[in-house]
Amino acid sequence: MTDRPNVLVTRPIMDAPLARLRERCDVTVHENDFGIPRDELLHVVAGRDAIVTMLTEKVDAEFLAAAGPQLRIVANHAVGFDNVDVAACTDASVLATNTPDVLTETTADTAFALLMAAARRVGEGERFLRAGTPWIWGPLMMLGQDVHHKTIGIVGFGRIGQAVARRAKGFGMRVAYNDAVNLPAEVEAETGAERLDLDDLLAQADFISIHTNLTPETRHLFGAEAFRAMKPTAVVVNTSRGPVVDEQALADALEAGEIFAAGLDVFEREPEVEARLLGLENVVVIPHLGSATVDTRNAMGDVVVDNLFAAFDGARPPTLLNPDAFGG
Repeated sequence: MTDRPNVLVTRPIMDAPLARLRERCDVTVHENDFGIPRDELLHVVAGRDAIVTMLTEKVDAEFLAAAGPQLRIVANHAVGFDNVDVAACTDASVLATNTPDVLTETTADTAFALLMAAARRVGEGERFLRAGTPWIWGPLMMLGQDVHHKTIGIVGFGRIGQAVARRAKGFGMRVAYNDAVNLPAEVEAETGAERLDLDDLLAQADFISIHTNLTPETRHLFGAEAFRAMKPTAVVVNTSRGPVVDEQALADALEAGEIFAAGLDVFEREPEVEARLLGLENVVVIPHLGSATVDTRNAMGDVVVDNLFAAFDGARPPTLLNPDAFGG
């Protein structure tokens, strides 16, 4: 590797971590907010020592072959890495990293904001006023659902799910969770969470917050059958990955009154959103803003740069996804 590694950044990142990267590397930043078309991407990755990717770039065997043998590391600017074929990276002796931990609390804030907004019809109320609709206060106007002292079911009880549980405790909520992993008793004690199987969680929860990874097993985990199993007053929030929810089935459930409302930060065919969801008043939608704060995006950028610098120095990157590519 040269003294100044050649680094491609596929989308603009925060100024401070980018400045750190430029001090040591020759950096090319793709300035288009809509990302790099696949054909162009396969061209511009060639000959790079390192590539900073976003969740919109698919890092697979084709990508790695186009980059060539010089590529040392792919640093994904996200905690999720379903866009990265980690096994293919290992086969190509390319390190793969992500940005966990630093966005946990911010994403949990977003989940709880969506939960509150959907439960109390905040988006609907704002649209009502901005439209200039005549009104006068009345006891039956835009009735929502209480949040305090209700049951929240958290599906996927990793870092972010646990952070949501801590917020729920502040509202006096009963916390139930479902996860493939049995958590230590001290984690359950600290969060006040009770483990339930998914069927029981769906039946008992007033609010369901989704934080599971996207895998073949979790794709469309929330479909027609899951929505039918919920309370008609239930609110569903998704800040994990869009394809975990079948958006057609969700729209059906909301239109039929099978559930009360939904809050979505991620979408099945992102950036496309199911048109019927956009037409429903009982849906709160935001454009993948889970980690979108100045502090958190700076922290994510710093993790990316730390990973790159470690790789350039021959050290193990702090958030390495494929230790076998580093030698175990």
